[in-house]
Amino acid sequence: MREGRAEDARTEARRLIRDLLGEERPDAALLLGEAGAVLGADRVARSVELARGAPLTRRSTGLAALAALLVGTRELGERWWRRERGGKLPAPDEVLWSSTAIEPWTDLTVLEMLAAWIADDAADEAWGRPAAVADLNSWQAEDRVELPPDARPGQRIVVSFDAGGRLDALVLRRTDNELGSNLDFDSLRYSRPAEAQWSWGVAAGLGPHRLDEHPDPYEQPVDAEAAGILHTWALRQGASAEQAGAVWRNRGDVIAAIERIDWMWRSGEWFAWWRGVSALVDGESGQLAARLGEITDVP
Repeated sequence: MREGRAEDARTEARRLIRDLLGEERPDAALLLGEAGAVLGADRVARSVELARGAPLTRRSTGLAALAALLVGTRELGERWWRRERGGKLPAPDEVLWSSTAIEPWTDLTVLEMLAAWIADDAADEAWGRPAAVADLNSWQAEDRVELPPDARPGQRIVVSFDAGGRLDALVLRRTDNELGSNLDFDSLRYSRPAEAQWSWGVAAGLGPHRLDEHPDPYEQPVDAEAAGILHTWALRQGASAEQAGAVWRNRGDVIAAIERIDWMWRSGEWFAWWRGVSALVDGESGQLAARLGEITDVP
């Protein structure tokens, strides 16, 4: 059942990315070619530099952010990169080249930060600036947002809940004659850059995503003993031989197996496995030893 949901997610992602980029099964080469034509060669070269600098387990995240920037630039125009916002917000070009941290996205990488920024700007362009913010970790609908002073019964106000994510709140008059609101979860929507970021990441998967590097980081050998333990554990916990693949000899073997196994759609103990294979790929020996200890405790 979980595997069915994973395939449903991929099918939806491929549909979206086909609508947005014209490719059902995108890869890094296609993305970079499209992005170069829209963003310009210099910006794409800098984006590739940033993606190469990330751990291999995070490379797909950076490329998905580039997909958001591609779609967002098509919508908002190349001038988006050059427009200064005043105050503490520099132009996006300056952020790209200087790796400046921008509130409220300081916990993101540069590419992820720019993707969130353009997703929000595209949402504002499509639906207007949000009048309120809601945390959708709670699905309570009633009176979740502070209403603007000019709110009136029957009005719909735009509410932000995520980068590029919006929904409406319906203003109504309560029985005590006070104004209140109900979130309309059926109105939940994402801007096109936000959709591109999610769908590229799911449709293209974890990789390998090669970026014309010499030597190829995916060919770097991994710890054979640790790889054998993690490979055997995956088979014992229900991964098929086809999903796990043959013996993992290098980083690319492990990345490809992670993608095939769909660990996120499996039971909770697989999270320890994911942390183990991530440490194996990214060369984090201390983390790897700790994670191997965790999974060997799982019966």
